[in-house]
Amino acid sequence: MIKGISFLRPAGSAAAYERLSGFFSALGFGRGKGWAEDESRGASFLAPLGNFEIVDGRFPSTADVLVEVTSLDSVHQAAEAWLKANGGDPGTGQLSPIAETHWKSRLFTAEPEPGFKVSFWAWTDPVKNKPVAVEGDLSARGMKFAIIVARWNAVITDRLLDGALDALLRSGANRDDIQVVRVPGAWEIPGAARTIANAGKVSAIVTLGCLLRGETAHYEAIYNEVARGIGQSQQETGIPHSFGVLTCETLEQALDRAGIKAGNKGFEAAVAAIEMANLKGKLSEGGRA
Repeated sequence: MIKGISFLRPAGSAAAYERLSGFFSALGFGRGKGWAEDESRGASFLAPLGNFEIVDGRFPSTADVLVEVTSLDSVHQAAEAWLKANGGDPGTGQLSPIAETHWKSRLFTAEPEPGFKVSFWAWTDPVKNKPVAVEGDLSARGMKFAIIVARWNAVITDRLLDGALDALLRSGANRDDIQVVRVPGAWEIPGAARTIANAGKVSAIVTLGCLLRGETAHYEAIYNEVARGIGQSQQETGIPHSFGVLTCETLEQALDRAGIKAGNKGFEAAVAAIEMANLKGKLSEGGRA
């Protein structure tokens, strides 16, 4: 039956109303509809989560309005900047320093207008009230990898291969545990990937190739089948496959993505393979971070 909750605070004057509206806007509150009538007006500020709490014992703050934030230091800096820009003085008590609380959090109180105090806080535990993500580590130590690289457009794919090897070796892989398999072109990548994956001897597979639209009239058909084949091989074998097949309009674009301007996509594909191989191990062990 309960739809929402609103706390109404008198601003005291039109000038205070404008200042308070600017203060909360500067700190990142979402604006609600508010209202404007002949006898009054209201500025509404929204938060993703609202709580109505009753306290018995020690009060958690000198203010009775508490706002939970994700980056307390950034909000404190924003409040300080707003006060300085709007004639306030943080040194007179309008803005308290960030302090530890007795309830495992950090908190500060701002008073943008006399008698109008608001406290902002965040848990000291960064994962408090947040889902703990299971993620793959970027360590390739003890793992085995296969890199399938197309010879077609070798001026590009050789650069991608160099980037992939760099990423794996930097992350702790042993060179003897990296198998490089060369195939004629991107079309042949899925077949080689499936054969290697079916053998079950590698932790992950890195696929590298380059398709240029200007070189073939059936560019889309080849790309779609290559992408489908690599994805199907990954799904049906359970071995992580990272996708490092470039699809570009021109040779210049491909060179940019192979290390000239836009990073090396071979390096990025190898990093993804490392992370997914680690993640698969964690999920197989019960999803523990």
